[in-house]
Amino acid sequence: MDGEDERLRRWRLVLGGAAEGTLDAADARMDAALTALYDDGQERRGAGLGASAPRVARWLGDIREYFPAGVVQVMQKDAIERLDLTRLLLEPEMLEAVEPDVHLVGTLLSLSRLMPERALESARAVVRTVVRDLEARLTRRTLTAVSGALDRSARTHRPRRAAEVDWDRTIRANLRNYLPERKTVVPSRLVGYARGQRAVQREVVLAVDQSGSMAASVVYAGVFAAVLASMRSLKTSFVAFDTAVADLTDRLRDPVEVLFGTQLGGGTDINRAVAYCQNLVTRPADTIFLLISDLYEGGPREEMLRRIAAMTATGVQVIVLLALSDEGAPRYDHDNAAALAAMGVPAFACTPDAFPGLMAAAIERRSYDQGRISVSGR
Repeated sequence: MDGEDERLRRWRLVLGGAAEGTLDAADARMDAALTALYDDGQERRGAGLGASAPRVARWLGDIREYFPAGVVQVMQKDAIERLDLTRLLLEPEMLEAVEPDVHLVGTLLSLSRLMPERALESARAVVRTVVRDLEARLTRRTLTAVSGALDRSARTHRPRRAAEVDWDRTIRANLRNYLPERKTVVPSRLVGYARGQRAVQREVVLAVDQSGSMAASVVYAGVFAAVLASMRSLKTSFVAFDTAVADLTDRLRDPVEVLFGTQLGGGTDINRAVAYCQNLVTRPADTIFLLISDLYEGGPREEMLRRIAAMTATGVQVIVLLALSDEGAPRYDHDNAAALAAMGVPAFACTPDAFPGLMAAAIERRSYDQGRISVSGR
């Protein structure tokens, strides 16, 4: 196929059935898959996927055959939203046909309490596949960044014995004191390992808004919480909330169980969640409180702001993530974000890839600007 024919073919597929041009058998099936989802004509639902499980299963097979995985995930998400296919996801045969991804996990979690047992088993398999992929992508980077930050924060400049001196860092810190004639470094400042550190160096409390708009953030937060909980130097708590609060800390050994302990959808009472998390803090100066929420508060707003101000006054590091996902700039309550920023509490969106660096910066009490979005404008 020459360049002109290929351009015509692509335009024909983009424009759909109303455009001129003929398609071969393979392209016709690709065109039919696109038409079923994106044709805006009045006949779309009648001629599209409808509510037929066999027809949807064939459609899922077609898009997986003709489109790359990333495009398949987008089309599945669009199909669930545009054609109202959530009911069909209660059927195990459908779950076996879909391409697992974070958005699908969010949908399954919102439906988990409606699923029959057979479908729930299939849903768990889908969620476990996605969690396993996320762990492979994020675990090592998180452990490396956080362990390094904990190690650096545990340094001392007053080692008591020679065995406690970190000679590599001591030499680097004193290179300006090098004496060429003696070919040696005269250390004016020692850097040592802090012996006798407490087993737990930091407390981390993650409070995650489980309203429907935060689905992807809930998935990523559950995986990260499980990774952090595996570190002996951290005491990690994980709380999910809507108008009620669910402490899922005891499930952190298995992130799949954490995610199925959430209940996506419903209202939001951030104040109640903050009040609960206040009671989890035992060492304020060593505590990092991560509130993951779009800040649309259904509870008493002023009381919520006062509680967060009180936490910061005791020494707790409070960070608000308006989203923890790859979905771009989120929708959020600008007034609440601006109020928090005014009291010195950063509020910004964070991608999963940037989260390890955020945690390292928090542990070392460094400022962290990567991924931050403006909270002052509308």
